[in-house]
Amino acid sequence: MTDKNVCPTVPLFPALSPEYRGVGANAMCGRYTLIRLSDFLDVFPWIGPPDQPPPSRYNIAPSQPILAVPNDGTNRLDLFQWGLVPSWAKDPKIGNSLINARAETLPTKPAFRAAFKRRRCIIPADGFYEWRKEPDGKTKTPMYIRRRDHKPFAFAGLWEVWRSEDGTELPTCTIVTGEPNELIRSIHDRMPVILAPEDAKRWLTPGELPPQELLHLLKPYPAQQMEANPVSRTVNNPRTDSPECVESITDPPPAPVPAPEEKKSKRRQKDTDEPTLF
Repeated sequence: MTDKNVCPTVPLFPALSPEYRGVGANAMCGRYTLIRLSDFLDVFPWIGPPDQPPPSRYNIAPSQPILAVPNDGTNRLDLFQWGLVPSWAKDPKIGNSLINARAETLPTKPAFRAAFKRRRCIIPADGFYEWRKEPDGKTKTPMYIRRRDHKPFAFAGLWEVWRSEDGTELPTCTIVTGEPNELIRSIHDRMPVILAPEDAKRWLTPGELPPQELLHLLKPYPAQQMEANPVSRTVNNPRTDSPECVESITDPPPAPVPAPEEKKSKRRQKDTDEPTLF
């Protein structure tokens, strides 16, 4: 029998589920980048590389396979599907709603409390996206958020292994979110928890740890060490994974608040440029 705390190799991942084809702007954290894994390994030299070097990723979205380091004692990157599926779940589709885990509820929420105690992970990244609502109340500008020195970092995460009736194993994970720092607060009311290298080692301690030894690690990353720049709406489409996603654009002026309009017989078409699930 496979040890439930040891991450098995992922043989296959299903195609991007229909629930995520509009993923993007309504949750935190819903998109991120991992452009140069080698830079992450320079910052975290005690982490082992995956079996195969991944391509540069500019628009990682939920339900996709992502790299993570589980706390199984190996300190090695492996593949997980983004969207936690608890071991007790009857249907793996529950992962569609568990892409993030609120730090405040980790010790109590049934979907997270066992993994919080025993199955923690870190997820390498070098930036993430959030959508800033403009003054008109309708327009949203994608913002690319990263460290000022552009060095990579590690998200705090949780992992699980779900087993189907035929014994197939599906390793999955989620990104922990917490209170925003001063920079992010003007964009969103949550932010992913970013762990300093020394805190990442503690987070990856194998086995069970009491909540009081972990919760203090889940604090906002210092705002003065981060930057946020507007980027093209190219990133809104989760199928677009190219350097254009992270290219800064001139910060657009605030959109004017339109005057009230008379009702028209023809219904105004909804803006489809923005993702709908996040």
